[in-house]
Amino acid sequence: MTEHDEVGALSEGAPTTPADAPNQIAAADADAPTREQTLERERDQFYDLLLRKSAEFDNYRRRVERERREQADRTVVDLYLELLPIIDDLERALKAEAIGEQAETYRKGVELIYRQMLDLLKRRGVTRFDALGQDFDPNLHQAVVSEEAPDRRDGEIIDQFCCGYMAGERLLRPAMVKVARA
Repeated sequence: MTEHDEVGALSEGAPTTPADAPNQIAAADADAPTREQTLERERDQFYDLLLRKSAEFDNYRRRVERERREQADRTVVDLYLELLPIIDDLERALKAEAIGEQAETYRKGVELIYRQMLDLLKRRGVTRFDALGQDFDPNLHQAVVSEEAPDRRDGEIIDQFCCGYMAGERLLRPAMVKVARA
């Protein structure tokens, strides 16, 4: 390589004349992003990040609200399930023979408490259903006993030990029943 070749290799891309220098600088600046373009790109990235975080927070808020409602529903259902055995006991007390001079007063007091409990549950959307005479449905009834009954349909409920209860469309407790076998 000659001295002239070395100088040419070193100055490759360098302006050959002083008039070419501004054109080459402008071409180099056109390829490099300007400060304004860089700021716009960062702004767009931060805006995208803001939208994503906002959507994540909305999803979080909805999930927490749904979980809170589900917990409240479970708490209410648990309370209803604790009240149902009390109602069963009141029903048994009303069916029992009361003897003595205070028996009628006692019975009226138990009836009053029983009606108040049923009214409370009814106001809260809990309904009672009887199964006697219906066909056995495992979604609504719990078979406690089955018995031969030639004069009844197979699967017919012939006795009910405890009523079933629904909270809206949700089964709280199945009716406990005796089912006929033909």
